[in-house]
Amino acid sequence: MAEGPADGKIDGFLDLDLDRALRRGAPEAVLCDAKSVEQVAAIAAEYARLEAEGHEGLGPVLFTRADADRAEAVLAALPGAFHDAGARLLAWPAAPPEPTGGLVIVASAGTSDLPVAREAELTARYLGRPTRLIADIGIAGLHRLQSRLPELREAACVVVAAGMDGALPTVVAGQISAPVVALPTSVGYGVASGGVTAALTMLSACAPGIGVVNIDNGYGAGHLAAQIARWAPTRG
Repeated sequence: MAEGPADGKIDGFLDLDLDRALRRGAPEAVLCDAKSVEQVAAIAAEYARLEAEGHEGLGPVLFTRADADRAEAVLAALPGAFHDAGARLLAWPAAPPEPTGGLVIVASAGTSDLPVAREAELTARYLGRPTRLIADIGIAGLHRLQSRLPELREAACVVVAAGMDGALPTVVAGQISAPVVALPTSVGYGVASGGVTAALTMLSACAPGIGVVNIDNGYGAGHLAAQIARWAPTRG
């Protein structure tokens, strides 16, 4: 169905990028925590309206950083959306695309890093990659990482989420051949400084093949990993 001039637009407020999937291979995502509940509700309602009018290729649309009130607003307009409260993420439509490309593994140093790690994993999954989540393999118990190395070596790209000292991506990157996306989290005491220490450690990593995203940016990490793995062969 052809787009009309007002499709995805609300004067003074909203101009959805409906062609982004064609340009970038993935639709636009909606960052919720910087928007009011009313704004999030209006954006979700606009997607619902476009779908009702027969527009195709709208999704999967991810609503990120959605607290309970914003998630409720999305679900009111798009009741079929998938919602993961821990990751603060919603996806519409709920069913992810059929996976293609290489495996994206998301590993978290600790259980406390899981919300951000889960956001990264869901992002990569809804961008069409096969994904797997490996939790709690931080370097304070190095045996846990060593036991999971065979799995990590199956991946086309590995996202490593870590707070505290942020050293896990360097250790992982030194043991596998795939690129590593380092994801600093805001977990940690005192001089961890809300993830700054982890981010600086990751930026200073001595292992090659590491790219670093911003603190708690699970969406950005998952998106980058999905792009890296997009053209990798799918393992049988």
